[in-house]
Amino acid sequence: MSEEVDWSGIAAQYGTPTYVYDGDWLVENLDALRAALHPSLEVFYSLKSNPNRGVYDVLHSAGARAEVSSLAELRIVLEAGTDPYDIVFLGPGKSEQEITACVAGGIYAIVCESFAELDLIDRTAAEHGVRQRVLLRVNPAFSIAGSRLTMGGKPRQFGIDEAELLTAGPALAAYRHADVAGVQVYLGTRILDADVIVRNTAHILDIAERIARATGIRLEAVDIGGGLGVPYFDGEHELDAAALAKDLNPLLDAFAAAHPDTRLIMESGRYLTALGGTYLMRVRYTKESMGERFAVADGGTHHHMAAVGIGSFVKRNFPVGLLSRRTDPAEAVGPWNVAGPLCTPNDTIAKGVALPELQPGDLIGVLRSGAYGPSASPVYFLSHGYPAEVVLRRGRSYLVRTRDTADDILAKQATHPELRRNGNTD
Repeated sequence: MSEEVDWSGIAAQYGTPTYVYDGDWLVENLDALRAALHPSLEVFYSLKSNPNRGVYDVLHSAGARAEVSSLAELRIVLEAGTDPYDIVFLGPGKSEQEITACVAGGIYAIVCESFAELDLIDRTAAEHGVRQRVLLRVNPAFSIAGSRLTMGGKPRQFGIDEAELLTAGPALAAYRHADVAGVQVYLGTRILDADVIVRNTAHILDIAERIARATGIRLEAVDIGGGLGVPYFDGEHELDAAALAKDLNPLLDAFAAAHPDTRLIMESGRYLTALGGTYLMRVRYTKESMGERFAVADGGTHHHMAAVGIGSFVKRNFPVGLLSRRTDPAEAVGPWNVAGPLCTPNDTIAKGVALPELQPGDLIGVLRSGAYGPSASPVYFLSHGYPAEVVLRRGRSYLVRTRDTADDILAKQATHPELRRNGNTD
């Protein structure tokens, strides 16, 4: 995120709480990743990390493909003008409506997670008179240490067990309308060690070749998943893209030489957006309770559950900064608890964080917040609704999501006289 952002101006124009995404940084980061990686490896943006249309517009314009996991995400990327050849659809519980939309839209591939789903894809494609390309998601028999969330080596709702695929025989290649044409493996997330990613990829490419030999399917595409991590907490380090490329690219080069017609796909969500976002809040009140200082802000965990350690056993603070005014480097800082407006003690978005003396009206930013923000949070808790979202691009700001009002929230609810105690039930 650029240090030149006019935070007070953004707060005055759009209000708070607001998510702010640096579009220029998003483009530079994607460009740097693509430049480092092997030219045959295509980067597909995982919309689950941040499905805002404005964010996707920026990344798509810079060359990102699309990995989607819902009907709404599919519509976002199609309406943005994404070539269907550059779209894959994942998810363990796809609805018939979603599969139909994928087939009708002619997307490149559906990543299939079970044999029952494969049967449904085959029937749906038959009804449309087409062959739908399918990548089989493999639940591998192994897992590798170094991931914050390990996906392989355990019973999972994701994918088909490796052993089951290896013994499936020629049946996988025999479907008439489900065109089984490759595999996808996703081994973990938030990986900060380049060596782990390289080892993961080597195992994935080996799995792909073994499944192809055992079943007779062709390898038109291999999706190596992703999991590229970003550091949030003290003691974590940035993923070294140069070190990753040094060992990953020769591995991919050898595979591409052996399989020149195979499309190589990498999914990336958090890595592409996390560091480019800031959750902007305004302090409403300050107080002291039993020796601890609290800043009560207008934003909280209902918008940013990730900041309090969702999916983590250890609760640590995201980086938090005072954004509305410059402070003297000699000014004393002390521990502050930053809390939100919710009626629960769990609504503490940062605990014991070092900040200067805070005052009502100050703007606080939770940094590194461009991924898994409002879309991964209970935004309707206490009926607060979604925050505003803004994209900065080439010196201008763009409102890419309006803030929910009370009217917005109530508009989808219905009341019936019969439900009232004294209502007429005749």
